[in-house]
Amino acid sequence: MPTGLTKDVGWQIGVSRTLPHPAAIVWDFVSSPEGISLWLGPGAILTPERGAAYRTDEGVAGEVRSYRPMDRIRVTLGTTTLQVALAPAADGARTMLRFHQEHLADAEERERQRTHWQHVMEQIATALDRQ
Repeated sequence: MPTGLTKDVGWQIGVSRTLPHPAAIVWDFVSSPEGISLWLGPGAILTPERGAAYRTDEGVAGEVRSYRPMDRIRVTLGTTTLQVALAPAADGARTMLRFHQEHLADAEERERQRTHWQHVMEQIATALDRQ
């Protein structure tokens, strides 16, 4: 089976990075309007309850699948499912942030989304370093 293709969720991509910030700082940012606009799109407002709908300024719509504070947010994004998850390091000073997207159309979309999430990760890291 090719890299990124699974039996259960089809094509998927995961991008992660350990950031030099405590989990509370990372969570506060990625769940804030500024952070959400970076990873989901401008104008998106997430209500932290399963089934809550959202819409971006670009017209992308979806719903919250799960919202667990300080842990993860899962949303539908078009025909895909996107998860943003945190994993605090043992020292408490660093946090791994991960974007994982499932149900991608094919290998080409997987590569496009890899580039996209790497860019988003860079924007988030830069924003956190400025705080």
